[in-house]
Amino acid sequence: MEVREVTPPLTSLLLELPKVEKINMAQEQTAIRERQKTRLREPGRYVVMMFNDDFTPMDFVVDILETVFFKSAEEAESIMLKVHREEKAVVGIYSYDIAKSKVEKAMEQARSQKYPLKLTYMPE
Repeated sequence: MEVREVTPPLTSLLLELPKVEKINMAQEQTAIRERQKTRLREPGRYVVMMFNDDFTPMDFVVDILETVFFKSAEEAESIMLKVHREEKAVVGIYSYDIAKSKVEKAMEQARSQKYPLKLTYMPE
């Protein structure tokens, strides 16, 4: 009975490996990589508007303007009076994410107090 090797000898495995080209340092350093032009642009700006209603107290509106929109007491009162007289006013101009989150937070606080305060955000 003859015994044969199942695996090829080690020397034949080494001979079958793919040959790797040698690259010298000069070739590596002269390779030029193309630059991709990346156009960056500022994020879109959104206007946050507040609308007047007959039920939301003026003090609550001032409080929202101070706590959610970080307006000073004088600025908050001025915006509140403008909303009261002109039926709407610009509260601020923000990027989309910030405008959306501020409107949602203010509306959530108003709803928790059962006030129909309305705010919106729209592109500038």
